[in-house]
Amino acid sequence: MITQKAAEFTHLTVLLGEAVEGLALTGERTGGTYVDGTFGRGGHSKKILENLGPSGRLLAFDKDTQAIASAQEIKDPRFTIVHESFATMSQELQDRGLMQVDGILMDLGISSPQVDDAGRGFSFRADGPLDMRMDTTRGISAAEWLATEDELKIREVIKDYGEERFAFQIAKAIVARRQVEPISGTRQLAEIVAHAVKTREKGKDPATRTFQAIRIFINKELEDLEIGLAGAYERLAPHGRMAVISFHSLEDRIVKQFFASKVNVPQPDRRLPIRTKDLPQPQMKLITKIKPSDAEVAANPRARSAILRVAERLPSKDDGGGA
Repeated sequence: MITQKAAEFTHLTVLLGEAVEGLALTGERTGGTYVDGTFGRGGHSKKILENLGPSGRLLAFDKDTQAIASAQEIKDPRFTIVHESFATMSQELQDRGLMQVDGILMDLGISSPQVDDAGRGFSFRADGPLDMRMDTTRGISAAEWLATEDELKIREVIKDYGEERFAFQIAKAIVARRQVEPISGTRQLAEIVAHAVKTREKGKDPATRTFQAIRIFINKELEDLEIGLAGAYERLAPHGRMAVISFHSLEDRIVKQFFASKVNVPQPDRRLPIRTKDLPQPQMKLITKIKPSDAEVAANPRARSAILRVAERLPSKDDGGGA
């Protein structure tokens, strides 16, 4: 694990060694092309560059302008940073003439500098403007959304993206408060939620699920993840590896189901006269599933919910590798 500095905020890269090892950067593969779908503060990117050979290449993506600024510190001709979501990966790679890459890493969720910077509006622990946008140059803030959205939609977002059982009460309280005054601060929203939630989860602030839900919705995180996984698979070369780190059940469910859809290919009725070699073949194989060690969680409690899943694309008949 390494520590990355961003202004006064510190970020500990989760599953650093394990994720990069999952890309199998050895032998001839060190001269390949790789993608870091979420640059953050560059922990994974720097580790990949350490393992790349002279002819290797790394493209990194991030929506966050602060992450893009941090990436400018990397003075390496093998490295390129792209100010876009990994949802645009397939097209961005194609535009650069890169139809296939050898490995793709995606570290989902939110970084420590984003959480710890009260001015970003992601955290209920310190007061700040209610923004929550990963990319502050695009879209509407959480405050703008809460000021205009109807109660039913707010309830659905909190329930679906936060898995919050008090979504009805919270949405009702938000709409009632905005009729009195604008909801513009993180602490203000946290207090509204705290008054609406009647029971407490041990060790968890009552605003946790609501803040997660609004952040996911505002940034289209789950939609981007589904598009990004499909785009990553599209650009992955045969034997290329995809390593994805998720931090909550909604993300992990999407990743798990995507990999499963490529591993467990539906088979036709066995009574049909189809030759074995013509049967649909698995498109990927699962390599590993890893959780942080006790030591890593002790050093970085935010790592406790992380899950790394790694899968490898299998050759197909279309690329000359099938039966």
